[in-house]
Amino acid sequence: MKLQMKLALGLAVLSLGLLPAMAGAVSYHPDYHPDTPKGPKTAPKGKAYGYWCRGESKKHVKGEKGTAFSRCVRAHKRAANQPSLTPREACKDVKALKGKHVRHGEKGTPFSRCVKTVAQQRKEEQQTITASTVA
Repeated sequence: MKLQMKLALGLAVLSLGLLPAMAGAVSYHPDYHPDTPKGPKTAPKGKAYGYWCRGESKKHVKGEKGTAFSRCVRAHKRAANQPSLTPREACKDVKALKGKHVRHGEKGTPFSRCVKTVAQQRKEEQQTITASTVA
């Protein structure tokens, strides 16, 4: 019985000694925000249409054609290649989701976010065109 008591006491002391070491292994990142889009703050040069869609989900939903990210990328490609289209017309793939808020607390619908980013893409394209003609 004395041997069992010593063994139990030894295991308790060992586990209490490992607890602070394990707690130190868990890192804390106060500036980590998973909801914010990752990537550069300014628009990239070239055909990086995914930049505009970096907040969209890449998970496939059964019954829908493509992911939210792929539909958004197609809309931005269409907007870049066909400047005569309005942002609403360019986002016609995303229009199927019009009016559906995907997550609680999310600003706008996928369609409204697409229209907004296409308009922003066109605005930045115009700025780069005018800056290159002035220089």
